[in-house]
Amino acid sequence: MHRQTKATSISKAVKLAVYRRDNGRCVLCGSPYGDPVAHVVRRSQLGKGIEENIVTLCPACHRAYDEGGNLEKFGRGTTRESLYCYFVAYLKGFYPNWNREDMIYHKGGDYGTAVGHKE
Repeated sequence: MHRQTKATSISKAVKLAVYRRDNGRCVLCGSPYGDPVAHVVRRSQLGKGIEENIVTLCPACHRAYDEGGNLEKFGRGTTRESLYCYFVAYLKGFYPNWNREDMIYHKGGDYGTAVGHKE
C-alpha cells in the first residue's frame, strides 16, 4: 500500500476508538446510525486517518459536510467552514493540543500518529 494511502486510511482500531469516544452517535445530529469515517481535515487535503482527525457522522451529515450541500438542516448561516470549526472545538475537548498541521500527511514524516500521541 502506498504510504499516503496508508496514512489517510482509517484502521479498524481507530474506527473503534472514535466510535467509543463519540458514544456511537453522529456528533452533529445525535443519530444512532453514525459511522466513524469522517475526516475533519479531508483526505483530499492529505488528512490522516487518525483518531484526532476522525469523527462519527451519520450518512446525511457526512454527505452535507463533504459536499457542502443541505447545510440548512444545521441552521441558518451554517457553512462547511462553520462545521469544520465545530469539529475542531469538539476534538479539542478530547485532544487539547489538536493542531491542523499535525493532521496532515507529509511525505517522509510520521504518518501514523499525531504529535505526542502514541498508539
